Amino acid sequence: MPLTAGQAYSKSLKTYDGVWDPEGGPRPACERLARFLSEVGPQELSHIQREVDLSLLNQGMTFTVYSDERGTEKIFPLDLIPRIITAERWSFIEKGLRQRLTALNLFLADIYGDQKILRDGIVPTELVLASKNYCRSMRDLPPPGGVYVHVSGTDLIEGENGKLMVLEDNIRVPSGVSYVLENRIVLSRVLPELLSAHPVRPVDQYPQLLLDALRSLSSQPNPVIAVLTPGIMNSAYYEHSYLAAQMGVQLVEGRDLTVDEDVVYMKTTSGLERIDVIYRRIDDDFLDPLAFRQDSVLGVPGLMNAYRAGNVVLANAPGTGVADDKAMYAHIPDVIRFYLSEEPILDQVPTYLGRSHKDRKYILDNLESLVIKPTDGSGGYGLVIGPSATSSELQEVRSLIRSRGDQFVAQPVQSLSTLPTLVGRDENRVEPRHVDLRPFAISRAPDQIDVLPGGLTRVALREGSLIVNSSQGGGSKDTWVLREANSPQEAGRC
Repeated sequence: MPLTAGQAYSKSLKTYDGVWDPEGGPRPACERLARFLSEVGPQELSHIQREVDLSLLNQGMTFTVYSDERGTEKIFPLDLIPRIITAERWSFIEKGLRQRLTALNLFLADIYGDQKILRDGIVPTELVLASKNYCRSMRDLPPPGGVYVHVSGTDLIEGENGKLMVLEDNIRVPSGVSYVLENRIVLSRVLPELLSAHPVRPVDQYPQLLLDALRSLSSQPNPVIAVLTPGIMNSAYYEHSYLAAQMGVQLVEGRDLTVDEDVVYMKTTSGLERIDVIYRRIDDDFLDPLAFRQDSVLGVPGLMNAYRAGNVVLANAPGTGVADDKAMYAHIPDVIRFYLSEEPILDQVPTYLGRSHKDRKYILDNLESLVIKPTDGSGGYGLVIGPSATSSELQEVRSLIRSRGDQFVAQPVQSLSTLPTLVGRDENRVEPRHVDLRPFAISRAPDQIDVLPGGLTRVALREGSLIVNSSQGGGSKDTWVLREANSPQEAGRC
């Protein structure tokens, strides 16, 4: 007798579900998971979930929410039911991400160099040069190896019938990979038999991949590497400290560094130690008060002079933000065609630009059915979802678009796919919740891109919510990418 999703779950499915098909049976790759859910039952799942929560608490897997009056430090919720991705589907994702990242690096090299794409009219000149993320200090200053984006995190969604689409590029200081690594460790402890029953590709190699990439950026035989953090109050501080510890490199704040004769040094109890490579987790504006915001106390005075002199490498390179601006997103398919002479592998969500007179009129006429996003927004802040917005919220955003249309984009509301999620800890229910996926990639060279086999599956824990951001009440799931049938085993790896 075929396994079923259960009557309550089946009736609640209104979009593509990653585990259950429209008839309520399990998808082929998810049969073991479906059997596990059926045999264990909600009460035992709730018991295991408590083990998960306790493990997160003990490990201090936190993030910071500045807008929450109850306290800023929060445990990042992990739902114990994993996401499963087949080898074939992952291969498609990998190819699409490599194509996209290759094109973005070529785009950045061009706009800070010859600007051919602007001269040819493929991308509006004003969109790039007037962007607050365009870094004039990077003009004619190619980074080592020609790589601007060393680490990327691209947000993907599954729309109607499971069609994969890029929702957003994150190529400035993308966060979340530490939760990918820790989620796997937690599930390997609480669900060892279920994990070992699936041929899951490991993710624990990421710190070594990142360390190797950072080392390769320097001409020094044994480069000294540091992770530059804004400090403990930053929302991603846990990740900064975690990655520094995993790579065995120093975690520093701006006050720990100094620049002398265009060389960056770290202050230590035994004197100054030269730093060759900085994996920076600080936005451009705050990197160097002499080059960017003069009131910044987070950065290092003179850092950009050291970078221009070639005495330190910054990853990611300054100025990458111009390529992941939400207004720029609409032009990425043309960017791919221009530089690679290929059609985009991964589709995108249709996007309307508030800077365009035609698009702006369409947005204003259809506010109730669109998602409105600030072009420089992140973390789900400033997002207005038309169908669920109040009349006053719509009126406010209408006024903003009329006066500052260039600062907004709009997209049709997407039917994000769902995954079974344990909700209502006291009632022990498994219900569908909307998800997205943020895979991470590391670029050593323009033609050498490693994509971590997995990613951060973010889940909107509130019923019906489409906002998966942790700052807006979202959680995460472990992402299991399956090996191909004839691929070698990787025993003992997480």
